[in-house]
Order: sequence, then C-alpha cells, then structure tokens
Amino acid sequence: MTAPTLRSDVVTLRPHRIEDMEAFWTFFQSDRAAYVDGPSSRTQLWYGFASEVGSWTLVGQGGWAVETPDGRLAGQVAVTQPPHFPERELGWILFDGFEGRGLAFAGASLARDWAFANDPGAPLVSYIDPENTRSIALAERLGAVQDAQAARYDPQDVVYRHRRAG
Repeated sequence: MTAPTLRSDVVTLRPHRIEDMEAFWTFFQSDRAAYVDGPSSRTQLWYGFASEVGSWTLVGQGGWAVETPDGRLAGQVAVTQPPHFPERELGWILFDGFEGRGLAFAGASLARDWAFANDPGAPLVSYIDPENTRSIALAERLGAVQDAQAARYDPQDVVYRHRRAG
C-alpha cells in the first residue's frame, strides 16, 4: 500500500517523493524543528524519511507530503505508531513560510478523518512538547483535548486525544 492522496480546497496530502527529502533536511536544520526529534545526519534523515514512506506498506499508515494548491511542498502530516509510541499519533510539521494559511489545520483534519474512517476503534493522539504553543493551539482547534493520564514515550510531552469530527 502507498499513501492515498487526500484533497481539500486548501491542501493536498500525497505520497512522498524522493525529492521531498531536501526540504526535510532544511527544516530539521532550522529553528522550526526545535520541538521535534530530528536527524543529526543525512543518513538518519534517510532512515526517518524511508520509515514514513515504508510504514504504508508495512502497517497501512505513515506520512503524507502536504502540498499547496500551486504544488509547493509545505510540510508533512502523518498517522503513525512506531514501536516506542504507546498509541497511534497524528503529527504534523510545517515548513518555513507556510504558516498562517490554514494548511496544517486542513492537512491534519484530512489525516484525522482518514484515520478514524480506516480504523475507527483505534485511539488517536498527538504527542506535543509543552512549549510548542502553536501545535497545542492546532490540536485544540482540531477538537483534541489534553489527556494528562495518557501514556507517553517522552515524559515531558503533553498528550492531546483526538475525536472523530462531527
């Protein structure tokens, strides 16, 4: 299985392409990556990127490229549960210059709705650094609520629990 293409008026979620990797490297070298675990080398970037793509084949979920209506790569949205995550996560990153246009909200909404449609009984959370106020605001805008009792792989994270839209 490869990532399905999902569309709204604001954004397209599409399968990753190899040429997306350079934008990820740029992101992970910037201050925008302060709240996410990032690679320290291009080899580690390859492993992480290949994991986001290969997860679709292995477990039927993974990362999508977030693309603007004019075809520019704006970031990533993912539904994943690597072995160290207690629950399935909805995560997002947005590249520099794309904030304030509703892209993260639109992409995360598409991914959330896809996750619940394809595995309705599985929980869906977002693990967020407590200082990442923009991601916390997005989780709340998506309708997620903080779950202080939820298990987490990083004890510093806050966990936001998502619900089916509606």
